[in-house]
Amino acid sequence: MKLFKLQTLKSLWTLLKPSNRTFHGPPRLLVSDVYSQYESVRRGEQEIPKYFNFASDVLDKWSEIEKAGRRPPNPAFWWVNGKGEEVKWSFEELGFLSRKVANVLTKDCELQKGDRIVVVLPRVPEWWLVNVACMRAGIVLIPGISQLSAKDLLYRLQASKAKCIVTDDTLAPAVDSVASECQFLKTKLIVSKGSREGWLNFTDLCKNQSADHSCVKTSLQDSVIIFFTSGTTGSPKMTEHSQGSLGFRPLLSERYWLDLTPSDIVWNTSDTGWVVASLGSVFDPWTFGACIFIHNLPQTEASTILNTLCRFPIDVLICAPTLFRMLVQNDLSNYKFMKLKHCLSGGEPLNPEVMAQWKSQTGLDIHEVYGQTETGVICCVFKGMKIKPGSMGKAAPLFDVQIVDKKGNILPPGQQGEIAVRSKPVRPLGLFSKYVDNPKKTAESERGDFYVTGDRGTMDEDGYFQFIGRDDDIIISSGYRIGPFEVESALMEHPAVAETAVVSSPDPLRGEVVKAFVVLSPTFSSNDLESLARDLQEHVKKTTAPYKYPRKVEFVQELPKTVTGKIKRNELRNKEWGRM
Repeated sequence: MKLFKLQTLKSLWTLLKPSNRTFHGPPRLLVSDVYSQYESVRRGEQEIPKYFNFASDVLDKWSEIEKAGRRPPNPAFWWVNGKGEEVKWSFEELGFLSRKVANVLTKDCELQKGDRIVVVLPRVPEWWLVNVACMRAGIVLIPGISQLSAKDLLYRLQASKAKCIVTDDTLAPAVDSVASECQFLKTKLIVSKGSREGWLNFTDLCKNQSADHSCVKTSLQDSVIIFFTSGTTGSPKMTEHSQGSLGFRPLLSERYWLDLTPSDIVWNTSDTGWVVASLGSVFDPWTFGACIFIHNLPQTEASTILNTLCRFPIDVLICAPTLFRMLVQNDLSNYKFMKLKHCLSGGEPLNPEVMAQWKSQTGLDIHEVYGQTETGVICCVFKGMKIKPGSMGKAAPLFDVQIVDKKGNILPPGQQGEIAVRSKPVRPLGLFSKYVDNPKKTAESERGDFYVTGDRGTMDEDGYFQFIGRDDDIIISSGYRIGPFEVESALMEHPAVAETAVVSSPDPLRGEVVKAFVVLSPTFSSNDLESLARDLQEHVKKTTAPYKYPRKVEFVQELPKTVTGKIKRNELRNKEWGRM
């Protein structure tokens, strides 16, 4: 990867500095904070360091500042479960505990720098400890959502060649059912109050391990996290991010989307398997010394979220649009938020009427952000920026975002095209490194001088971007990216299904949902199609992650196809959305 040089960074700063980007929200720096120490790098007066590790260069620095009494008395991490249990860690305590976990991984599990570990945990404190421990040891983290099925786990363990997995009692049986087929898997760690045959107990090992651990030396290019992201064809791709793209990027990119200070408490409701959890619940808040608040949210209920905002001094809330749609269905006048002052939404477009309802009942705006697993946040509505309903704001610092045509040419304002990020001649920090073991897909993601997102949109004369829809067949439901191939493959395993096509369908709550068009097998007959539809839905829930199941099922005689026999998903999708 070609990195920033001094002259390049100077010119980039000139292009992207706040005065030229209508940046709002002036930096509010502590004289000695971690962020301010990189001011000369941001201004192009000093080269980006070759070596960087988020744990030692950011978290441990905040620990030093904290011990010197130069940080507000906020915890660094604050976890609750709604049942009276609570965990609070300072940066010093986070460092102490994560060093013990790093020793568990390197000594008990015998993992080395560059090895990969699959971590599938709900919103529990151990997830954050493993994150930081992996940074310290140079181990590559591969997060997954708790709804993964045995088949999903098998694919991820085989494709990633992970040597270790960390999960809880819920998914341990699924792991055991496929472990014999995972030749690279050597160690299984369970987060549990009890024991399980064949597993090492995470808590027991941590209690007995030393907190004496030296952070490994890592470069900006070293891999730190690999996310599995859905595609329109084939299995999910492994999207690799580096110490530079996730850890160093927020030190260069101003305070843009979160605009946090060490006095702030931020609550991001994202599932731990998604990139938003890494951005909004690890790297970006801790860069600025803010407190990360977490509710374990075993069930996502509007009353739980609203009551939590009333009971705890949360300054910043990050939610998927689906959650905001749920929240505004309540009488918000019954709730008095303790401290909330900034709200953000991303993952899919947010309806303007929901934004208006939230504003009228709470007095707070919802600031939209836009990005992907591959890019992180590349567009956002900054604090103080004029909000245009239906717009996802302007390009974020460090990114040159444009609307391009099929040849990679920049289109003028108002013209519809594909949302793209300039990746040449210099690849911006924040952009993923590659699709692991898939150079073909990596190359296909580039068009001319741009990385193309696969999303269609427009940009107006003021530089505001508007999302129109996927250029391919990816379905984004409640912020979850769902590839039709995975759902179709699950449906095809059912004896009643001869052929199927899966597309997005509009939904007032989730934005869009999965809809399956099904051609029944000629040898199968049913007089109760409603019952069959429910049977197919249950089958998908058991075969793959439950959130992927088709909430709508329509039985058809045949599917529209091209002359070469390819299913015309565009035609089905356009019909669903009333575009025929």
